Amino acid sequence: MKSYNRSDRISHQIKRELSEIIQRNEIKDDRIGGLVSITDVEVSGDLRNVKVFFSVYGEEAQKTGTLAALENASGFLRGELCRRLRIRFAPELVFKLDDSLERGDRITELLEKIKREEL
Repeated sequence: MKSYNRSDRISHQIKRELSEIIQRNEIKDDRIGGLVSITDVEVSGDLRNVKVFFSVYGEEAQKTGTLAALENASGFLRGELCRRLRIRFAPELVFKLDDSLERGDRITELLEKIKREEL
């Protein structure tokens, strides 16, 4: 049985809460475009710093707009996390665009192209 430390539990909770906030359109910013998904959350050992990795299914302009909107809403998000998770200190949020899905799709396309050329 795997045991989780506090930062792992907080990480899962933050991911769930941020995903819910975004899905419910609680951030009132038109720059958030496309399908936004929180892919990973890394919490520092002291729980003061959080890296939030997200992906956006859409155009490049939507991705940069979503990043700007999330950074702009970080104060609101910090407050919501404190309230929802009942934690004493609001962690500093750093947002990172996760393009691993697009890179994975590109690799799959290249492998399929090579396979077709071999036939």
